[in-house]
Amino acid sequence: MRDPARARELERLGCEIRRGDVTDEASLRGAGEQIDVAYFLVHAMAGGAGYAERERSGAENFARMAKREGVARVVYLGGLGDERVSSHLRSRHETAMTLAANGPPLTYFRAAMVVGARSESYRTIRHLVKRLPVMIAPSWLRKATQPIGIDDVVEYLRRAPEVPESAGREVQIGGPDVLSYADMLDRMALAMGVRPRPKLPVPFITPWLSALWLGLITPVDTNVARPLVEGLTTETVVTDPSGAAAFGISPAPFDQTLRRALAEEHQMQAGADE
Repeated sequence: MRDPARARELERLGCEIRRGDVTDEASLRGAGEQIDVAYFLVHAMAGGAGYAERERSGAENFARMAKREGVARVVYLGGLGDERVSSHLRSRHETAMTLAANGPPLTYFRAAMVVGARSESYRTIRHLVKRLPVMIAPSWLRKATQPIGIDDVVEYLRRAPEVPESAGREVQIGGPDVLSYADMLDRMALAMGVRPRPKLPVPFITPWLSALWLGLITPVDTNVARPLVEGLTTETVVTDPSGAAAFGISPAPFDQTLRRALAEEHQMQAGADE
């Protein structure tokens, strides 16, 4: 995690905290000692231009450390979708390939939108519904996606060491609902107790203009918004459920994950106001 202060609760639970920088290989020395499974959950989009190279470099350093120090398995979470049409998804996939090529056997989870109170994709949708009485509707709003709740993603990650057949393979995960982004906006409105917003079709708006628009309307960092929008231009659905089947997890429906995220967000806000 970027802020060591957020690790204090883990220390109270008996966890040993070590600080390192995946882009500085020397700082990782010793991090994999006596570790069976290591999780690589590092993304670098918020750093702006050059994030793909930083992600690859960090993955290579981490993988080499894990292999050198005897880690048995690495677990990584990337994205669903055709990486050929999105630099964001391409970087996620290349990170996975770098981990697999340089480190221990990899469990490569791939997910679409993760629904949680701190998810940038979730926050984007919520703010669009909250702030706009009418929305422009670029063509990517019609693309199919398969969102999954954060609790279910964490459970997949947690169970990875218990599922030996997941080592060295891709595991596509998603919730039970396949929706368009327009459908998700409407479902968000209903979960928030407001009327679904009318949408004005603008089929020729580019991903760059969509990202600029999102940056103006929502609090999402523009360094994150543009790669996210590029990823929305391809369908992000599970095409091979076989890897996930071994985990025995039944992910929650989209509407339920929305209610959980909204409730958590209200709790966070109440705690901040005290």
